[in-house]
Amino acid sequence: MSVLSVDPIIENAQTISTDFYTSPHWFELSKEKIFARSWQFCGTNQNLHLNGQLYPVTLLPGLLDEPILFVRDINNELHCLSNVCTHRGNLLIESPCLAQNIRCRYHGRRFALNGEFQHMPEFDGVNNFPNANDHLSKIPFGQLGQFLFASINPLASFDAVFSNILNRLFWFPFQEMIFDVNRSRDYLVKAHWALYCENYLEGLHIPFIHKALRSVLDFENYDYELSAYSNLQLGLAKNGEESFDLPKTSLDFGKSVGAYYYWIFPNMMLNFYPWGCSVNVIKPLGPALTKVSFLSFVLDESKIQQGAGGELDKVEREDEAVIESVQKGIRSRFYNSGRYSPKHERGLHHFHQLISMFLG
Repeated sequence: MSVLSVDPIIENAQTISTDFYTSPHWFELSKEKIFARSWQFCGTNQNLHLNGQLYPVTLLPGLLDEPILFVRDINNELHCLSNVCTHRGNLLIESPCLAQNIRCRYHGRRFALNGEFQHMPEFDGVNNFPNANDHLSKIPFGQLGQFLFASINPLASFDAVFSNILNRLFWFPFQEMIFDVNRSRDYLVKAHWALYCENYLEGLHIPFIHKALRSVLDFENYDYELSAYSNLQLGLAKNGEESFDLPKTSLDFGKSVGAYYYWIFPNMMLNFYPWGCSVNVIKPLGPALTKVSFLSFVLDESKIQQGAGGELDKVEREDEAVIESVQKGIRSRFYNSGRYSPKHERGLHHFHQLISMFLG
């Protein structure tokens, strides 16, 4: 069996080989084949309310390190551009600001807010100048409420990846949430990025690792819904526990939903609770080192300590401990791959199939 071979029939399938997690070759290949071709979280549009606002972002620092720039132009149109000057590669904008154009401080090259080349001093006599290569490259981007996403070279369109979330949560007040820096934090996990995602994608470990979380969720009715490039774990709340007040038009009306756990391939989680949303971004730093960012967007502060979203730091610490244990275990000479639970590890099986597809 090859390293990435995954039988499409889960009852027959073996997990991908441990070589994927331990080999630097696969880690390096994943940068361009997986992460450069997938959608990445870029913050919110809160820095882009005014015409002429510029908001720089680095896609996956430590892995892709791609400088991009969100711009709202004078016609109120939003753009996502390369943040690198087409003359000598200087970084153009280093912090959020207001401007009438984009000007490189190195040699004075100037661009319109839509990325088109405008002017370059001391370039008289240069043949075939300017040409298409002198404009700033346009970067594919999309919005889910106030959340911004971008991709260097997306394998799938934004709608193909995110439309199922918007269709399911059309009633959720995305724009009313407020980012809470004091409830947001980074965690350093000594494990491969995919092991962290795998742990998230199955609920089989919940009764064993997360006793407190198990006590508020109706685990017997815990459900999984797979989409092409994402999936949903629907966490129903036990009687008396905090749940969403769903409108009658909701697909889930009549259910006591305590959490919508959305995962977007390869490294993002959007966890919706009655108090708001926890955005989790998994940032690979090396084959055995990962930074996990928990970003809290609050809708109702009075519900933060309640229900499935009440003890996120505790749940994270419990996950870290077992994931780091798995990181040590996969290096064993006596383990190469395992089997899937058809009931609880369909998301994990789906994840491995996508890894295999993206890496070819």
